[in-house]
Amino acid sequence: MANNVKFFAVHADDLPRARRFYENVFGWQFQAWGPPGFFLVTTGTKDDPGIGGALQKRHDLIPGKSPLCYECTIDVADIDATAAAVEAYGGKVIMAKCEIPTVGHLIKFQDSEGNVAGAKQAY
Repeated sequence: MANNVKFFAVHADDLPRARRFYENVFGWQFQAWGPPGFFLVTTGTKDDPGIGGALQKRHDLIPGKSPLCYECTIDVADIDATAAAVEAYGGKVIMAKCEIPTVGHLIKFQDSEGNVAGAKQAY
């Protein structure tokens, strides 16, 4: 059995703002599901389904401590357009585009909620 990442969660203080960010920057789709303030995230298409995830209200899993999270990297078609969209929709590029030999180009960014992630354009 492969040990593939199958799900992720984006924790947000302002759910509508975070949803707009990910819809506009990456084209993700959201569906309300379960408890209030919880959305299932579809990141891909039928032919390239990507990975499923959630957008949820930020909450302390350990009293008094913010959630500890994995850093995710998102594959994109155009790293420069993605960096521009990150900035346009309330995020911040925190590591400028760099090249990873044999892999592609990478940026690191904070989303509209302060979460850190990466975006990568493969060769």
